Amino acid sequence: MKKTIRSFTPRWVLSAYHYLRAFAAAGWYKFPSRGMVVIGVTGTKGKTTAANFLWAVLQAGGKQTGLISTALIRVGDKQMLNPYHMTMPGPFELQKFLRLMVNEGCTHCVIETTSEGLAQWRHIGIWYDVAVFTNLTREHIEAHGSFEAYRAAKGKLFKALTAHPRKIIDGEPIGRMTLINKDAADRDFFLSFPADKVATFGIVEQGADYVAASIKSTKDGVSFRVKEAEYHLNIAGEFNVQNALPAVALGEMLGFPTACIAEGLAFLKLIPGRMEEIEEGQSFKVIVDYAHEKVSMEAALTAGRALAGKRGRVIVLLGAEGGGRDKEKRPLMGELAGKLADFVIVSNVDPYDDDPMQIIEDIAQAAEAAGKERDKTLFCIEDRQEGIRKALSLGEKGDVVLITGKGAEQSMIIKGKSIAWDDRLVVREELREMTANGPHAR
Repeated sequence: MKKTIRSFTPRWVLSAYHYLRAFAAAGWYKFPSRGMVVIGVTGTKGKTTAANFLWAVLQAGGKQTGLISTALIRVGDKQMLNPYHMTMPGPFELQKFLRLMVNEGCTHCVIETTSEGLAQWRHIGIWYDVAVFTNLTREHIEAHGSFEAYRAAKGKLFKALTAHPRKIIDGEPIGRMTLINKDAADRDFFLSFPADKVATFGIVEQGADYVAASIKSTKDGVSFRVKEAEYHLNIAGEFNVQNALPAVALGEMLGFPTACIAEGLAFLKLIPGRMEEIEEGQSFKVIVDYAHEKVSMEAALTAGRALAGKRGRVIVLLGAEGGGRDKEKRPLMGELAGKLADFVIVSNVDPYDDDPMQIIEDIAQAAEAAGKERDKTLFCIEDRQEGIRKALSLGEKGDVVLITGKGAEQSMIIKGKSIAWDDRLVVREELREMTANGPHAR
């Protein structure tokens, strides 16, 4: 019904509706963001991890901080999984959490700010002070019509910095800052927005203000160096170094000691559904990750290969969303899985009203073209729980099993209906049954 109504409603009417609703929500909750320093994080990938690292460093620096992200909603030390199947909740839910944060004494808040949320004006009534850009790839273009429109939607966050009067909190004027990934191809677009302080970060680009060097994977995470300071992440995947750099940059810009920044980065041992290891006594590693497009899939598979070493194998379960989401990414992910994994299982993610098997075939055919053989190294299993069961059954000592596509999402949408779902719980259930039966127990 909603989809039908939207199809007959002029775009300007829908835009006005979203704008007025966001403004009404901010007014209803008495504009809570005016009393906090608000950091917005936008980009195609890495937003959730970057936002959590920012939260952790701010907390370590003595700033009571709230967080709204795809995986988690935090109010200081309290946390809950995001139940909304969307990164930025609707405006009334968003403003309600901001009001709760203010009431609980938060002085800072980190908001993972999406292009869809920006296009629907959910940021209206939120007074941002810091804007962080992680990267931009060709994801979510179907929702915006073109890559240029997608980039322009991201730019609304940076415009929002100067859309409100300068805040004064506890007698101190709050400066406007931007933190930009200088490795990203679209960096100049985001660097063009005015701010009191502008800083860049990167790994490849040596001209950045904050450059990560000496990156090394360890048995319990990743170590790296910025300038003369040594840092360690207790989360796997060298790609996460880039996600940690905005927190390093912001910490330094706020005058935090290096030891404080290091403490914040090391504090995070788990971001739900982001390279989250599941341990139930099995003889192989199992990791649940949100990877759901080409770049994040390559990063997850590369990290999995590093963890497996020379003798271990990589087994990946993947899928793609329906509901009009980008179809072009399906064969790209399938090709990557076919090349970088030893076994590929293609299954449901969120088919919405689309034909699940068509989505699966779009991925499987590319994996097949990359060298995988059906029913030997490539399996198409529509039911996600059965797909997870198959992936785990292939695991042997020293292997790495990657369950990708949903991370810590709390629901799955099939034929227009939302069902309760959590990959991590399903994986634990299947592992417990397997280890109870003996063949994969240590």
